[in-house]
Amino acid sequence: MTNHILQPALSRPKPFTLSTNQKAILLFLAILIVTLVFWETGARLELFSPLMPSASETFKDFWFWVSDPFFDYGPNDKGIGLLLLTSLRRVLIGFTIGAAIAIPLGILIGLSDVASRAVDPFIQILKPVSPLAWLPLGLGLLKNSESTALFVIAITSIWPTLINTKFGVSNVDQSYLDVARTLGASRWRTLTKVILPAAAPYIVSGLRISIGIAWLVIVAAEILVGGAGIGYFVWNEWNNLKITSIITAIIVIGIVGLLLDRVFGLLQHWVAFGQRL
Repeated sequence: MTNHILQPALSRPKPFTLSTNQKAILLFLAILIVTLVFWETGARLELFSPLMPSASETFKDFWFWVSDPFFDYGPNDKGIGLLLLTSLRRVLIGFTIGAAIAIPLGILIGLSDVASRAVDPFIQILKPVSPLAWLPLGLGLLKNSESTALFVIAITSIWPTLINTKFGVSNVDQSYLDVARTLGASRWRTLTKVILPAAAPYIVSGLRISIGIAWLVIVAAEILVGGAGIGYFVWNEWNNLKITSIITAIIVIGIVGLLLDRVFGLLQHWVAFGQRL
């Protein structure tokens, strides 16, 4: 009799619940819809500046740019895809130059406490300098807008990778080093087989921050030095008072920045996973 009474309660289906990711997606969509409705209503009721377009106008212009992103009708009339490729090329070259300097230098000062203390004041002084402050110096020294853009990207993206590499190398577990020393490993073998693999997650974390800074800097660099690119596109569209195109560029810049961060996030996860194996 007891089992007969308890059976319906035990077989009762569990109430439907949303996962954390599903709740986050729904909240994201709700915020997006509220923002778009407020934007559209405010523009139609003229609550904003007369220059501010409505959400529907911006969407039409956004679709114009993304539906055919690679057209080329001359130097000053290119699709946003071509402009993005130009900016990405500059970012990747400047970022690579910065990383090629930061990683070896970070390893060197990470291995020596004396060198670390000696170099640290230079890092702390130069790290907070705005990219805009480096532009006139780059133009004066290099006398070339393209080289100046690469110089500014490299020198502003170098610091996170340098600092993280130094921290990772200098904080390798001492027991790993003791084992390598006991086995008679040379200094080079200890560096390549013990120190660098242990410091790899920190190095990739620094690279992830640096690529974000490099992508952030490219807009300011291209606005000031000119030439093709997404930053120059923003400035050119402002001169034409095409706010819809500026908003389109902002959205595209944000999406590309998100994708770059996700790529390095996957690399960081892969390195950390490989270290756990």
